[in-house]
Amino acid sequence: MRAGRMTSERLIALTDGVIAVIITIMVLEMHAPAGAAFADLKHVWPVFLSYVLSFVYLAIYWNNHHHFYRLTPHVTGLIMWANLHVLFWLSLIPFATAWAGDHPLSAAPTATYGFVLLACAAAWSTMQRVIAVAQGEDSPLRRALGRDLKGKISLVLYLAGIGLAFVEPWMSYLLYAAVAAVWIIPDKRVEASLEREE
Repeated sequence: MRAGRMTSERLIALTDGVIAVIITIMVLEMHAPAGAAFADLKHVWPVFLSYVLSFVYLAIYWNNHHHFYRLTPHVTGLIMWANLHVLFWLSLIPFATAWAGDHPLSAAPTATYGFVLLACAAAWSTMQRVIAVAQGEDSPLRRALGRDLKGKISLVLYLAGIGLAFVEPWMSYLLYAAVAAVWIIPDKRVEASLEREE
């Protein structure tokens, strides 16, 4: 192992724990309806839908994180800070989820939700670049990602969703859900690279 580098196991364990806490916080924000009839559930469906979308996003990040760090067995201090940067923005998802769920189809909460998703994605892209630089010219992660068109298109869709929040908020959520649908299957480029490495 090179000097100044450590294995990625502790970083993975930290990320697993933080994401588990984030999901726990989100579910605790879902309060039971005041009434005891099924009809009372209609008042909590916006919160539930925002929770489902946010849960899917967290699952995507968790899944891809494990794939990425199988290609990154050793990490530097800069990689650890880049990972913490991702976790910072992920930790804001419960706040954005709760606000969006309490005020469905309102412009500011919808835009804020999109901004948090955009910031998470931008932090993820930064982490990718930091890993690729640390790995050097023959970076397995850089080879796996190629030009990362999917990642770049996702950033554009988030920006569009933020803008649409002030016009038609429901269209913003369609874009946010579309990005999630694109990423819900683990990145095939990374999986293919893992198979080659193994």
